[in-house]
Amino acid sequence: MITRDSPIQVVMGDAGKRKSDAVARLGLQTVGDLLGHFPRRYLKTGELSKVRQLAVGQMLMVVGEIESSELKPYTDRRTNRPAYRVETVLRTDGAELKMTFFAKRSELAKFFARKYAEGQQGVFAGQVGKFGNHWQLTNPKAIMFSEDGEDPETFQVLQGTKGLFPIYPQSKDLDSWDLQRMITFARSIVDDLPELLPADLRGRHGLPDARTALDWIHAPTEDHQAFAAQRRYRWEEALVTQLVLARRRAAIRATGAQARTGGGGLLAAFDARLPFELTDGQRSIGETLEAELAREWPMNRLLQGEVGSGKTLVALRAMLRVVDSGGQAALLAPTEVLAQQHHRSIADLMGDLAQGGLLGGADEGASVTLLTGSQSTAHRRQALLDIASGQAGIVVGTHALLQEKVSFADLGLVVVDEQHRFGVEQRAALTDKAGTPPHVLVMTATPIPRTVAMTVFGDLEVSTLTELPAGRSPIQTNVVPLWEQPGWITRVWARVREEVEAGRQAYVLCPSIDGDEGEYGLPDIVDYDDDGNPITAPINLASVEQTFTDLQLMELNGLRLARMHGRLPADEKDRAMRAFAAGDIDVLVSTTVIEVGVDVPNATTMVILDADRFGVSQLHQIRGRVGRGGHAGLCLLVTRAEAESPGRVRLNAVAGTTDGFELSRIDLELRREGDVLGASQAGRRSSLQNLRVLRDENTIVEAREEAEALHAQDPDLRAHPDLAAAVAALEISVESDFIDKS
Repeated sequence: MITRDSPIQVVMGDAGKRKSDAVARLGLQTVGDLLGHFPRRYLKTGELSKVRQLAVGQMLMVVGEIESSELKPYTDRRTNRPAYRVETVLRTDGAELKMTFFAKRSELAKFFARKYAEGQQGVFAGQVGKFGNHWQLTNPKAIMFSEDGEDPETFQVLQGTKGLFPIYPQSKDLDSWDLQRMITFARSIVDDLPELLPADLRGRHGLPDARTALDWIHAPTEDHQAFAAQRRYRWEEALVTQLVLARRRAAIRATGAQARTGGGGLLAAFDARLPFELTDGQRSIGETLEAELAREWPMNRLLQGEVGSGKTLVALRAMLRVVDSGGQAALLAPTEVLAQQHHRSIADLMGDLAQGGLLGGADEGASVTLLTGSQSTAHRRQALLDIASGQAGIVVGTHALLQEKVSFADLGLVVVDEQHRFGVEQRAALTDKAGTPPHVLVMTATPIPRTVAMTVFGDLEVSTLTELPAGRSPIQTNVVPLWEQPGWITRVWARVREEVEAGRQAYVLCPSIDGDEGEYGLPDIVDYDDDGNPITAPINLASVEQTFTDLQLMELNGLRLARMHGRLPADEKDRAMRAFAAGDIDVLVSTTVIEVGVDVPNATTMVILDADRFGVSQLHQIRGRVGRGGHAGLCLLVTRAEAESPGRVRLNAVAGTTDGFELSRIDLELRREGDVLGASQAGRRSSLQNLRVLRDENTIVEAREEAEALHAQDPDLRAHPDLAAAVAALEISVESDFIDKS
């Protein structure tokens, strides 16, 4: 008996041995894998394909009609024997394409002449080329809609195609119709189709049953059938994912945690010392965090917001509440620069309250301790003792906090800043240091569309800061296109000098440290040959070391410059940041180590060299380092990318808006979704196969509501065994491990 778990070879027929490697490259091992290999699009067999724009080298698959066909004999130069070719012209709804089919024997040539006779229609595939003024399909392959000349097995597949011809993701040596033939056979013999969606849910949302959906996805006769089947499978994936997350949320609620209700006067004293008013958003989210910290199960919340919206202040107030209750709070930062910046800003905000236990400190104070990997042995030993004894109320650190020797007396709250920069196991390693499950607050300054948050961080409650605190100034962003206007770079440095002479400061950001990283930008025209064709050579991307030297000697000579990058010793980086923050440095030439957390209100100008090398969200983050004081900010995106290149598209998007949430949607549309949904953390592709978090927003929202209701009525899904099995499979998968611990 053939089932979904049977090896795929049982449905591959005579081609099995020849096609096994090609099938393996697609990751298809079982019959079930094959049935789940859905078409990426459909061709309408009743009309010619629209072909408007062609490019040499592109792979094309179209429905067309042979407009002319001619059999021509010729002599094969390699063998000096007679051979034949059938020269055809393919008509589409648009461009005409020349195709040539070669045959060494007269019998095969006559077969081709019948198969590709004038008036015959079919699906044609090949690589687009151009010979003279004529477009052509190179090495064409075809499957015809006429039984004449087709093998019976292929024609039987076509007869089942009806109005729409499915086009499958394919690999080398495996055509789309090879897959179609195998899938058609598999559908005819496999009966053990699981029904994941309850009947009442299908009725509420107008979804077909499992068998109908399978037939409609692979062999629809009309567009609405393909759409209905696609919607059904998106619903399946959304519901299973949301049930896993619903279980996770329930498990968190069932986990005991120590309530952190305060008791001291530290938070009240801190609020009384604040020289400004909290925004409504900061106050509201702060109240939410206090209420959740007071519960006897762990808080598990994502705090997101625009660059400069005050997330650190919200997190600090939550940490002070935990310290008030007698516990400790840890803030985990991805880089030493950011950890040091957090340590300084927290100490500055707290003032004498940060000197708890020290002479001159406030009675209500708490000690703020820094732990990084580059500290001296003596500093590190003292920090470890303070953390273990409980003397350190607030601990700020990098990955050094995750080491086994780090021990807390009573870790009550873990704050993870820029959570996407940490791996799954790294985040878990810190929370495991608590005696009882700690409360967890993860922060990101990279705004996330609502449905991304619901899908990836579905076990977290989400809070969003949308307001900017008073004092934030607008930022003007301009693209400086050196490909079209190479002379504009002179004006860039003149603009930086003007800002410095007005008493303000600037950043110059480079994608490379010293140019030896093997990174290259666009080719530079270095000469022309005798025919006037440009001779090009690769150029290194802008580097901190070279840019620092050049600016110091030439464009910004006389100004006070400093360098900042990850290879500098920690004390040198700290000195540079302190000097820049104090106004002793005019221009800081840096890599992206200043991307997050760096707060210098007097810095008004950001020059980003080779800006097309950065992503949309990263550019938005970097831009947020300026305009943090009373003066307007200026961000100049310097690029050598051509006007229509993907890099310029990204830069134009960033220059077009300062709305981080709008940019996050643009970013998601421009990038592969798997990159956004955790591939970097989990080390594998995202588990999402059919869902797209922007396109399928309504489905995800509705599936979450259905999942919550199902879990409340039947936590173990006893009434829905097929659905229970799918949920269990996701729970134990590697992808679920990412979802589980994010």
